[in-house]
Amino acid sequence: MNEVLKNNKGLSLTIGKSLFKNPVFVNSGTFAGGVEYNAFFDISKLGAVTTKSFSLEKKEGNAPPRIWETSSGMLNSIGLQNEGINYFLDTQLCKMKELGADIILSIFGCDTEEFKKIAAKIKTIEKELKAVELNLSCPNVREGGMAFCAAPGQIGPVVSEIKNIIDVPLIVKLSPNFNTIIESAIISKENGADAISIINTITGTAFDIETFKPRLANISGGLSGPAIKPVALFHVYRLAKEKILPVIGMGGISCWQDAVEFLIAGACAIGVGTANFINPVISEKIIEGIAGYMVSMGFSSLDEMVGKAIKES
Repeated sequence: MNEVLKNNKGLSLTIGKSLFKNPVFVNSGTFAGGVEYNAFFDISKLGAVTTKSFSLEKKEGNAPPRIWETSSGMLNSIGLQNEGINYFLDTQLCKMKELGADIILSIFGCDTEEFKKIAAKIKTIEKELKAVELNLSCPNVREGGMAFCAAPGQIGPVVSEIKNIIDVPLIVKLSPNFNTIIESAIISKENGADAISIINTITGTAFDIETFKPRLANISGGLSGPAIKPVALFHVYRLAKEKILPVIGMGGISCWQDAVEFLIAGACAIGVGTANFINPVISEKIIEGIAGYMVSMGFSSLDEMVGKAIKES
């Protein structure tokens, strides 16, 4: 491997004021805090570990069954189960730092006030974080349970209020289930966001043809895995062309070739999700694969590669 790529130097990128060693992140809800995965590979090699999304208080999530395997994917209806932000602060943060993980903390709230209360709690440890991901795919209970990103006007207050509390790069996570991604990205930028992460899962369902009952207790769930990759790529390419904010692309990435597609489509970094359940070392292999690809193509830095498909179209 050439000198530029030694020690991942050619793979580095910046989001806001944070420097990441490489563009391979792991997605919220698929990697916990990384402790279990560290038994398989050194998670400090990752560009970032994104925590599960934490709310202010402990949340039990939905009733089982909550997971169903589909053709080339998985339906889940976990319901944002988590132990609450104090668990992250008191227990998980220390363990992740001991493993050398670069941390993106994912948070969600039922309304702007809950987001603000969480932000106030993490103010004291903000220097330990590379970024904070605002999961705006979750419902805003004060607006009838509609997801924040379903009505982009709701996004601005959340982003601006948190920006006023913590001095950490903010990543806004959006859903593909509403045709609001471009508008939401613009509002996110206007209110201080540093990046957009897309896509979250696609709404789907499944039924047992013998019992006629839904496979998920909640009836519907989020579809992830290879089946959604073409949809994810489309949204990443479309948003990246607008040059509003850096885009972290995710959705069905299962190998380094998938990751490269997202990068050349305009993503500055990528997130690995469902593939972690299938192969616990896949993220490490993807880092190696991207580095090897860059050497073979003559790219000396990530910037030379990102958005190549946009430049050529």
